[in-house]
Amino acid sequence: MPNKNTSKIELNVELDDNRVPEKLSWTASDGGIVNEEAKAILLSVWDNKTKEALRIDLWTKDMPVDEMKVFFHQTLVAMSDTFYRATQDEKMTATMKDFCDYFAEKLELKK
Repeated sequence: MPNKNTSKIELNVELDDNRVPEKLSWTASDGGIVNEEAKAILLSVWDNKTKEALRIDLWTKDMPVDEMKVFFHQTLVAMSDTFYRATQDEKMTATMKDFCDYFAEKLELKK
């Protein structure tokens, strides 16, 4: 039987007494990342049984709103790129990129 390679990505969440995230960190040893601090995490997982996306959206209570806006914009741009790599749908990718530009414009993210 052939050996199967595995890789582990670990998320750690430190909570305050009200169970609000105070500190987030992640480790992906295959990528050389060990206990790296983060201020926000958006994780989506596809549930093949129910045919729906399951999500974990976390951010620390000291995540600045202006940085959250930039984080969302960058995430939307990355999702557009991933959508294209997964589907090769140029027309919808262009539409998604247009929305990303609109999003950045409305939030005054582009100087």
